[in-house]
Amino acid sequence: MDRRTFLRAASSLVVVGLAGAAPAQEPDVYRIGAILSMSGATPHYGTVMSRGALVAVDEINAAGGIDGRKLELVIEDHKSGSTQAAVAGMNRLINVVKTPAVLSSFSGPTVAIAPISKEKQVFVLNGGGVSLKMIGVSPYMFHNRSLATDLAAAAVRRAKDRGFKRIAQIAGRSEFGDSVIAASQEVAKKLGMEVVATEQFAADATNIDTQVAKLRAAKPDVVLNWPTTPQAGLVVKRVREIGMEQPIISMEWTNEDTKLAGVASSNGVEVATDYFAPAADNPMGQRFYDEYKKRYGEEPDFYAANYYEAVQVIATLIRRTKAKGGDFWTGARLTEALWEDPAFDSVYGGKMTFQKNGVALKRVAILKVDEGALKLERFLPAQAD
Repeated sequence: MDRRTFLRAASSLVVVGLAGAAPAQEPDVYRIGAILSMSGATPHYGTVMSRGALVAVDEINAAGGIDGRKLELVIEDHKSGSTQAAVAGMNRLINVVKTPAVLSSFSGPTVAIAPISKEKQVFVLNGGGVSLKMIGVSPYMFHNRSLATDLAAAAVRRAKDRGFKRIAQIAGRSEFGDSVIAASQEVAKKLGMEVVATEQFAADATNIDTQVAKLRAAKPDVVLNWPTTPQAGLVVKRVREIGMEQPIISMEWTNEDTKLAGVASSNGVEVATDYFAPAADNPMGQRFYDEYKKRYGEEPDFYAANYYEAVQVIATLIRRTKAKGGDFWTGARLTEALWEDPAFDSVYGGKMTFQKNGVALKRVAILKVDEGALKLERFLPAQAD
């Protein structure tokens, strides 16, 4: 494989084919940074995100790179959400790797690196975190994943469409959980729905029986399940074990959640999320799907798709700035090029457009878990009104 990949885990740096230092204005190699969850409690995310990004890097390089110059991916490990590790990684990417473009993940680490992005004018593109706290923290920060407002609004609207009036919601006790709860409450109020219970639990909790019992006591029509993998599965497992039969709508669901909750308990769970699937009328998406499955022996999820897409966006911006000349390989120039034309080809099909808040406008899918598989129910607009 002709990619050149850097992986930093803990304090060590693994280097694959590192090219020599290059002039800032016209580098020999375009090094793109990434701060991902490569270790800790949830390395699954870093694995699929890095795989998606690497498929894009290799695809671009195989087609000649950026006017003959190749891309490299430099990966820093935020260890499943450590803001300290994220900040350290961001500083290494800027000071050692000298990259002006970084892919971020998870809400906490993305917020933590925002002041550095702002001060150093580093272009940041997040494809995984969904917290509202990432909005407006740096003029150089963008998001090609739907954030909490979009996903929570879609879940609440789905509950409304199904005729439910009384909502119970449960989330982790974190900045992310707080943001999702606030967003869903706002939309529910606008739609005339009642939030009858709101429960939160520690991020590393394995016993949530007290919180689930309170949900049951509130007698809701529907349960909105906000945690991410694997605790989304834990909530479903305990809700069903305690005897609650109410419909459940989640924000995220993976195979790990199905394994934890069990196939029978998982059946019927709906998920409001970004959604990727190949289609004959989407050559970009089909190309990515085929290559990812060939390499890794499994279908790519939307996290992998988002980071493939993110690399493609940065490559497009490099081409735009290079065409105009000058000192083009800077975060400020990449940002300027994005706002000059905020529409980009999307791996999901068609175009995605970055809105004024820096978030790409995408449709939100409602999926349903059926015997361990996620099946598309319908699409909803990514608007929170």
